[in-house]
Amino acid sequence: MCACGLLYTFRIDLWNIGIEGQMVMGAVFTTGILRMDFGTGMGAAQILASIIAGALGGAVWAGVAGFFKTKGGVNEIFAGLGLNFLAQGITLWLIFGPWKRKGIASMSGTEVFPKGLWLPYVAELRLSPPALLIAMTAIVLTALLLLRTKLGLKLKAVGSNRKAAFILGLKPDRLMIVAMLFAGGFAGLAGSIQVTGVYHRLIPAISSNYGYLALLIVMLANYNIRMTPFIAFIFACLNVGSIQLPMMLQLNSSLAGIIQGTLVLSVLAVSAMRARVKTEGGQ
Repeated sequence: MCACGLLYTFRIDLWNIGIEGQMVMGAVFTTGILRMDFGTGMGAAQILASIIAGALGGAVWAGVAGFFKTKGGVNEIFAGLGLNFLAQGITLWLIFGPWKRKGIASMSGTEVFPKGLWLPYVAELRLSPPALLIAMTAIVLTALLLLRTKLGLKLKAVGSNRKAAFILGLKPDRLMIVAMLFAGGFAGLAGSIQVTGVYHRLIPAISSNYGYLALLIVMLANYNIRMTPFIAFIFACLNVGSIQLPMMLQLNSSLAGIIQGTLVLSVLAVSAMRARVKTEGGQ
């Protein structure tokens, strides 16, 4: 879902490094809703409300970075990094402050939510069907919006040549904000799933660096929505498999990260060589 969000900002030529903070704030907003007392029998409705809140939280956080970019002239990379640190600071403050466990402030996070506030989970498959459905919906929606709508064409036009797009009547600043909102919304959904479907509480490392990992996935996919899900699945297999490396093969678990980084660097190197050959051929 983070990778889907990044496709919008990359399409308009924005480096949304703040995807990590947007995911974290999605988790924070989700936790805030789940901590509210809506009475018994409201489990499903409360989960749905928390997921919507998570998407809004991520979108708001991304919108702040977009505002800094379009109105303040702050590079989105620096704005995103700053907001990442701020989001992490807010999370730690909540865990050790207002939302701390009764009688103790622990790095293990907040109190675990009642099972009625967990996303349905199939233990035999180690899979949450609603979470999978949300992810698949995100992929399909992103593909349709970027490839089949005027919005996708406008984002591509601004990303290719901002000045030319402005002359043609497009509004680059507004479209940048829209792209950031989409990216933040999907990242917020990812954070919401981490809370409702994985950890069932808010923990300090709730993002698990999936935002940064999504950057590598999108680059390896060459910013192509058709390839993104498959590469994300391969990276997921590497992450899960890395846990078994020390036990089964006596290898360091960091090998998975090395493989991921090597794949991305190899693809970037090949792309650079192709671009150079094409340029030299044109000359």
